[in-house]
Amino acid sequence: MLKIEDLHVYRGRTYVLKGISMEIAQGEVVALIGANGAGKTTTLKTISGLLPMKQGSISYKPDRTVQSSSLAGTGVEDIVRLGICHCPEGRGIFAGLSTAENLMAGAYLRRDKAAIQEDYQRVCKLFPILGERRKQVAGSLSGGEQAMLAIARALMGRPKLLLLDEPSLGLAPLVVATIFEMLAEINQQGITILLVEQNAVMALELAHRAYVLETGTVALSGPSREIASDDRVRKAYLGGRT
Repeated sequence: MLKIEDLHVYRGRTYVLKGISMEIAQGEVVALIGANGAGKTTTLKTISGLLPMKQGSISYKPDRTVQSSSLAGTGVEDIVRLGICHCPEGRGIFAGLSTAENLMAGAYLRRDKAAIQEDYQRVCKLFPILGERRKQVAGSLSGGEQAMLAIARALMGRPKLLLLDEPSLGLAPLVVATIFEMLAEINQQGITILLVEQNAVMALELAHRAYVLETGTVALSGPSREIASDDRVRKAYLGGRT
């Protein structure tokens, strides 16, 4: 579905991604783990068109019925139209708008009004608290509710590939468990997920495969169970747990 080859990216003068390559198959959950500054967020921002690539390629094939297309030089809106939606680190909700208005903002490129209403009902069924809080100003929601809102807003764009950057950041353990249960359900509905997550234990439990980034390079990749059992990963990210 998505293939990254020899990707090099700078942020200002800082050389962040140093030739990474990875693939994501349709229907997978792929976790991207690593320490702060390893290049995880930069990877997502480059895929979604927010950062330019210096070298390399990103090709995208949303399904078997269309040909693969290059994302190099493609505008952010066009990438969203292709079916790639990005839920950013920090959530990025519109604090002064209501919950419902935030959700509708996720569908701003769409013109299929009936389908938009169907999707609105679908995300409110997936996250019932959002339906209950539909008139509430988003900035007054709890941290967990804001995290759910950010994910639901991205779903309103009807993604085929969902990019998630630290969805559990700053949340209580019980809320984190709920978020990950919802992510599993979203994947079961047919949406492919690329997940950046500091909570490596939860990420590897959810994911089919994983990549470990270290200072802008892929240090390790493979099935998530194999990654979780690697001694280096256990010591660095799992607190010694298997």
